Amino acid sequence: MQHQTIAATVEPVARLIDEFHKLPGIGPKSAQRLAYYLLRMPESQARALADAIIEVKEKIVYCSICFNITDVDPCRICAAEDRDPTRVCVVEEPLDVLAIEKTREFRGRYHVLHGAVSPLEGIRPEDLRIDELVARVRAGGIDEVILATNPNQVGDATAYYIQRVLQPLGVRLTRLARGLPMGGDLEYADEVTLSRAFANRQALS
Repeated sequence: MQHQTIAATVEPVARLIDEFHKLPGIGPKSAQRLAYYLLRMPESQARALADAIIEVKEKIVYCSICFNITDVDPCRICAAEDRDPTRVCVVEEPLDVLAIEKTREFRGRYHVLHGAVSPLEGIRPEDLRIDELVARVRAGGIDEVILATNPNQVGDATAYYIQRVLQPLGVRLTRLARGLPMGGDLEYADEVTLSRAFANRQALS
């Protein structure tokens, strides 16, 4: 209660708490703890943190091919000559690319949707990078699309939607095997489980 009272009378602190509270997974108490931690932090560290945030916003862009986050366009994966351009792995978020890359199982390229279809949250297929995926497949040169959306309700719905729009194009469609825990996220899966999910991926009819 004391922190709340102080924050209510010190506008910069109240603003900082409010901005932290807007971040995903940060509740009011956590926002207050982060704000007061920053207050105790040496000024040099606080400035370094602020500079890192500004640099990310100024220098990070989306790859024009796969839409992963990058500081060069195209990204290093899309530009790499040793990656197989005929296989594209579709994931929901950039963090999923990192998780898959740790397994060293997949040597193709990616397509990042930046979310999943979720009517309850107001996220429609047109809000994602699905049209761009369709355009990539139509352009030719892709033999297999691996649907690596998260093994939960919205991930399955997204995979099903993509399957429906890509099937008429004649590309091979596969889905990661169910070694992944239902309801989980790819970014939290261990490397062995992810590797097996890739090795045992299933064709979609």
